[in-house]
Formats: sequence, C-alpha cells, structure tokens
Amino acid sequence: MADVQGRVLLPPKILYGGRTKAQAVPNQGVWDMRGKQFYNGIEIRTWAIACFAPQRTVREDALRNFTQQLQRLSNDAGMPILGQPCFCKYATGPDQVEPMFRYLMGLYPGLQLIVVVLPGKTPVYAEVKRVGDILVGIATQCVQAKNVNKTSPQTLSNLCLKINVKLGGVNNILQPGARHAVYSDPLIFIGADVTHPPVGDCSRPSIAAVVGSMDGHPSRYAATVRVQAHREEIIQELTSMVRELLIQFYKSTGFKPQRIIFYRDGVSEGQFDKVLDHELRAIRQACVCLEGGYQPGITFVVVQKRHHTRLFCADRRDQIGKSGNIPAGTTVDIGITHPTEFDFFLCSHAGIQGTSRPSHYHVLWDDNQFTADDLQIMTYQLCHTYVRCTRSVSIPAPAYYAHLVAFRARYHLVEKDHDSDPATSSNYTGEGSSHISGNGDDRSKTAMDKAVTVHPNILKVMYFA
Repeated sequence: MADVQGRVLLPPKILYGGRTKAQAVPNQGVWDMRGKQFYNGIEIRTWAIACFAPQRTVREDALRNFTQQLQRLSNDAGMPILGQPCFCKYATGPDQVEPMFRYLMGLYPGLQLIVVVLPGKTPVYAEVKRVGDILVGIATQCVQAKNVNKTSPQTLSNLCLKINVKLGGVNNILQPGARHAVYSDPLIFIGADVTHPPVGDCSRPSIAAVVGSMDGHPSRYAATVRVQAHREEIIQELTSMVRELLIQFYKSTGFKPQRIIFYRDGVSEGQFDKVLDHELRAIRQACVCLEGGYQPGITFVVVQKRHHTRLFCADRRDQIGKSGNIPAGTTVDIGITHPTEFDFFLCSHAGIQGTSRPSHYHVLWDDNQFTADDLQIMTYQLCHTYVRCTRSVSIPAPAYYAHLVAFRARYHLVEKDHDSDPATSSNYTGEGSSHISGNGDDRSKTAMDKAVTVHPNILKVMYFA
C-alpha cells in the first residue's frame, strides 16, 4: 500500500425541463428524478405492444395494469403517452417478429414505438433488435414478463429514460453555467470501442463502434459501426466513421467542431503507440477529407478499467457506504501515475457492491493543451450524462455508448433461428443463413457490414440506449 494525495471533484448540476426547469445536484454520484420532467420529452401518440410471453404467464389484466402504470409515470416525467396502444397481441417465437413489425408499419404509418414483452432469455430479443434497428427502422423497447406482472416505479422510470432517447428526446443536460469553459467553442466528443469474440473462438469478426455527440450539451449521440478482422484492435475504417460523425454533427448543429475529444476504450498499454499512430492519423485524414486545411485540435484519451489499482480512504470518516469506498469524484494524478506521461485515476461512480475500481485515463495526444484539472473536470462531468440511469457512471458517456453500440451489433449479426446470446451464438457470420447468405466465400465482409447497418429512420436517435 502506498500513501498518495487525492482530491474529490465537485459534481455538475443537472438541468431538467418542463415548467419547473428543476435542477438536480448529485450526492455521491446519485440524484433523483422525482418531481422533475425531461429536458425535451417526446409525445407518444401511436404505439403498440407485442407480448411474446405466453398468455398464462402474462395475463391481459397484467398488460392493462402495466400500460396504465407506464402512462402515469411517463406523463409525470414529461413524456406523455396519449391513449391506449393501437395494437396489443400475443405472439410466439422469433419467426413472427418480422411479419408482425411489417404489418404494424403498414397499418399504422405514424407508429413511434413497439413495446415487446419477453419471457426471460429468448432468441426473440436478437430478432426484435435486428428487425427494428436494421430492417424496418422502428424504436423497440423490450421488457421482461416479471416486470410486467409486478410493476415497480424504479423499473418504469428506467424504461421511460430509455424510450425518450430512442425517440429523439433529451432526458437532461449539464447546467450550462456549471459546464467547463471549453464548451464555449463548438466541440465534439467521440467514444470508440472494439469488442472481440469470446476466448476460444477462431473465426468470428471483431466489431468496431464509434459514437459522436450531436449537440452542445452534450446529450444526443449518433453511432457508426463496422465489422473488422478477427481480434483486430485497431479500428481499420476509422477515417470514414469519423467523417460520417463530423458530417452529422454539422447537419445537426450548423457548426464545424473546433475541438475533437476522443475517448478510446479497450486498449492495453502495449498497444498505445500502434493505436495512436494509426487512429490519430485516421482522425486527421477524416477532417482533411471534408475540407482542405480543416484541422481541429484533437485530444486522444485512452480509458482503462482492467487494471489492479484500488484506492482506499486513509481516514475512516471519509469512507462511503457499507463497503467503505472512496467518494464519487475522487481523482489521483500523483504518486501512482507515470513519471513523465499525462495520466490520472478517476473514480467517477459510487460503489454499490465491493471495492470501487477507478478508471485509468492516459492522454496520448493533446493539441488542445488542456491542464490536468481541465480534463479531469470535463471527464467527470461527462460521466453524469449517461442517459440510462440517474447516476454518474464509471467511464465517460461516449465511451460507454460505443461499448453499447458494439454489443448491439453482435445481436444484429445473430441469426433468428439461433441462440440470442452473442457470446454463445454460433452463427454470426451467416453460415447456413437466411439473412447473410453463407457458404464458403459468401460470408463476406460486405454482407456482415450490411447486417450491422442501421435503418436511416433511427440513425439520428440513440437506438442503442
């Protein structure tokens, strides 16, 4: 054990909308949404329910009660669900997903959302996401049968958080007055991650995902995803991915970003030089492709969670919770960091169970000449912008979203007649497939890229939430 000096950063204020424009001040990385409304809540006029759990498991009265409770809570949250669902039917098996969704899209042109009730772990989930995200372009929200039979305000509130952003809403924003001064210029936050197949697999592809912020708050993100060679850590098509995000940012805001803050997840120290050399050049190339002489300042930060460093309070009075963890916002940048390079540890989340693991941030490149304080505060604030919960999370939201996008793409590659768990499904690449034709050389990268290309209808919303 080594004694080191740390400090606790102040959390940002979170701004909500509605008539009250209420503010929330996080306490130990957690805040409450009760009595507050979404910053920009979407009005849901046309929606449907598809129940893939058998009728003996989820009865009609349970569905009716779930609908009423969801409507009550969503109205309180500033996302009014008007009227009853236009469609509520039972179904069985993944084969019924595509015909049902296409039927609904044809019958109800203004359909905004399909709520899907699932009976536990089932291949239906992967098929729902494949059809909804890729084929027809409709927002889908899955909910477990047990949560329909026994509704709780917490579960319903979490569903509302996810549904609002899937429809293009904004749940909350950082209080503009409390944000870092860097936000005064147009800037884009980009998160990138590569997920690999499980150990022992010798053929399935790796999936690269890159997300970029699409507003100045930052709260809305757009995603790009590519399939690449098995266990390839460097993002091969980063130039085209960043180019897509910069174009979308310009269309969304009317500005060209003057700064790019790039959070890269999943890189080990032995790969730093290789990844920086290829990916920094790719980002620069994406900028020059759009306009000669366009050279925004780039800050390239690697985020690491897989390390063995743990931090403990020297004074027992500073410990938080039953596990005696360090407070959310604890940062250490001396003593246990690299003697010459720019790195720091930041524990941005409140430990719920066991010992908190701080995230380790390595700044590999910084054109923007941020001070250590600048980058630590900005990173900590980004950890409060994750849309799926009212908590500060352990890594910045853009890096977290990139992980979600890559994981969702695994589901998009799963075939409907196979197991819905991407870790166990044997048919990513389309062998014997009806969606990605596959014998021999037909298992092409083109076919897999097509399988993970999301429908234009949902390209601008956070379908991965």
